[in-house]
Amino acid sequence: MALYQGGVAPLIADVMMPTMDGFTMVKEMRAAGFEQPVLMLTAKTTIIDKTTGFTSGADDYLTKPVDLAELKLRVAALLRRAKINSARQITIGQTILNEENFTLTINGHSTTLAKKEFLLLFTLLSYPNKIFTQAQLLDQIWGIDSASTEDTVKTHVSKVRKLLKDSNDVKITTIRGL
Repeated sequence: MALYQGGVAPLIADVMMPTMDGFTMVKEMRAAGFEQPVLMLTAKTTIIDKTTGFTSGADDYLTKPVDLAELKLRVAALLRRAKINSARQITIGQTILNEENFTLTINGHSTTLAKKEFLLLFTLLSYPNKIFTQAQLLDQIWGIDSASTEDTVKTHVSKVRKLLKDSNDVKITTIRGL
């Protein structure tokens, strides 16, 4: 485990280890309440392996051989997201999203959000400039087994956009075709 002066210690785990494979280790750690960021670093490259890695609880997955510059970038991104998650609040300019009470505060005016609206906005703000498909958001927020459709995502994005209308700090942009 690497130490970081900001108080977050990311775990970099290999899949192929002598006593227990990394997938099992991460799954058991998550079940035990371990919330630190985990990066799988492995020679296993198939989509099945990557799916297993992410579903076991890994936050990122990098295959060998490793470009050291990319590894540093990924660890920095994990630490940034872990800082956001541990703060349980995201502040961008005059826009504040607070997980403790599910509030969105814009220029000093607070609104309590519905759970799915909050989770949608928290996900989007936790990964600035990342492109999410409707299917990804549906799986991540409503769950893979949900009966909800991509129309549900569209409806919630529309509601969140309306809530953000007074924010000069946060905008949700749709990229057609993705």
